[in-house]
Amino acid sequence: MAPDKPLPFSSEFNTAEEYVDSLLDFATTSTLFQTLCGGVHILDFFTREPGLYESVIPEEWHSWLSNCSSMELLDVLIRDDLDNVSGPSPSLIKYIKDIRKHSLQRQYTPRKLKQSKLPRNVAVGMVPKKIHEVTNFADYVDRLAEDVAIQTNKNITHYVDFGSGQNYLGRALANPPYNKHIIAVEGREININGAKNMDIFTSLAEREVVMRNKKIYRKQMDDDLSQDTQKEKEERIAAKSQTIPTENGADFRPYRDLATIYTTGEGQGSIQYVEQRLNDGDLSEVIPQIDHVEVESNLAASVAAIGLEGGSSHQKQCCHGNSSSIQTHGGDNAKKSLMTISIHSCGNLSHHGIRSLLLNPSVNAVAIVGCCYNLLTERLGPPTFKNPILRPNLQPVNARKDRESAAFDPHGYPMSQRVATHNGDGIRLNITARMMAVQAPQNWTEKESGAFFTRHYYRALLQKVFLDTGVVSAAPPLHDGGDAGSETPKNDRTDPVIIGSLRKGCYVSFVHYVKGAVEKLTRDPARGKEIAEKMGTLTDEDIEVYAKKYGPRKKELSIMWSLMAFSAGVVESLIVTDRWLYLKEHPKLVKDCWVEAVFDYKQSPRNLVVVGIKR
Repeated sequence: MAPDKPLPFSSEFNTAEEYVDSLLDFATTSTLFQTLCGGVHILDFFTREPGLYESVIPEEWHSWLSNCSSMELLDVLIRDDLDNVSGPSPSLIKYIKDIRKHSLQRQYTPRKLKQSKLPRNVAVGMVPKKIHEVTNFADYVDRLAEDVAIQTNKNITHYVDFGSGQNYLGRALANPPYNKHIIAVEGREININGAKNMDIFTSLAEREVVMRNKKIYRKQMDDDLSQDTQKEKEERIAAKSQTIPTENGADFRPYRDLATIYTTGEGQGSIQYVEQRLNDGDLSEVIPQIDHVEVESNLAASVAAIGLEGGSSHQKQCCHGNSSSIQTHGGDNAKKSLMTISIHSCGNLSHHGIRSLLLNPSVNAVAIVGCCYNLLTERLGPPTFKNPILRPNLQPVNARKDRESAAFDPHGYPMSQRVATHNGDGIRLNITARMMAVQAPQNWTEKESGAFFTRHYYRALLQKVFLDTGVVSAAPPLHDGGDAGSETPKNDRTDPVIIGSLRKGCYVSFVHYVKGAVEKLTRDPARGKEIAEKMGTLTDEDIEVYAKKYGPRKKELSIMWSLMAFSAGVVESLIVTDRWLYLKEHPKLVKDCWVEAVFDYKQSPRNLVVVGIKR
């Protein structure tokens, strides 16, 4: 099951240790990498002179980059054989090779799946991307459980899905051919209710049956609709949904409020939902809630069926002699053997899932695919400003919460001591770097890249307008927390403003974009009036002046963004490697751990799973 290499590193390295040493060294010594991944922000593109392009990109690169189309640049950065490329300067070729070398390989090798196509009743609600992820990961989890049984003599009885959402993965695993017992842990009740509604389409659950006179029921509903206001109707429905009708009384609960009843049977999987917001990897409040279920020895049977050595002994152990199943009780944790799983658990939730292997005696394996690195918190606190290149996490002027980097969150990045103590100070990644790490430049098409380059150009140029009109100001100097006499970095950054998404018509021209953004910002109860006053005197002609003046520099912005997204592949590699190192640092508990690609990158770019198996 485990791949030949514990990390999918480049063939230029002989061992994982050699790769990790080089990765950490490159991340802390390459000035250009640090600048492109955390040192600059797109909002600063037009607010400083000289511009970011002139001050960051080496001058010897300018000539070739200015004559290169966006797709040609992506080909050179990602796909072309650099030994056969002519035109770019040697220093650019070397930088591209360094980024490629230190980025984890994302190639996915398709395997023969136990179930190559999800049934329609299981795939309900899924888009093609989610179908690809669930189909492949369900099979991966099934094979991993077999491997755990062979290596450790521990048969997985339950699968704990961290942040299950609509429970697409759990539903696939609970249904044939896998028939697993799923504990779906989700913090939002609305997601759990939605998942239960979809469970009814499968054989796992059915809707509560209510006998009632349809004519009377419909008449009552019509009367209620005409007499009640919407708010009163919602309160009435909420009250009725909690009221059990008397034996002879009429049940007027809407269909969606009827209970979901789960069926069980020999050899059948099951789903149990636990509403719980996970703040760490400790499952002590979740495990006691696991219901009494019949856990059949499907796993042991499959191990024996494939003829592996010791398969019969696994089957005997799981089946307890002549019994075909074992009884698992909510209060008897000793008989529970859990695997923590998750597809694209956001931010720190991935860390919680990985830590669950060490914090819970009954968790014997983890398989976590992370995403949304921008939502990670920072264990080491704000970046140090002894390095003036690193851009601070500035607080948006219209944000509603404090700067997350100041939290010194023990659950945040980095997880491993090796990364946290590298060179004595550790390796920090600010939110700008982590947000770039969720890009997927390999999947960019000419049409799509042109559209979001335009969006980024408009947003960067709007920041210049904001600065000139006084909506934002230059960020105050940020002093290092050390000596009072330490040098203060040059102040060339502006306060960010959260715009969010705008309607499609706002991207027709820069004039439309400015009007749409201002219209949205003026609704802000705190600063809306101030923004309206400062931007109200700006005419369409004034806005057009900005578009004409800075229009020729749009290509420079697209080049900068492409280089930032390409370089951020190393940032994602650093985050994933840090998670693997965390497991490696606990050899007394962790028997084996590795990272590998489980999805096709074109379908799902965040395709690296972190796996850990307990001794």
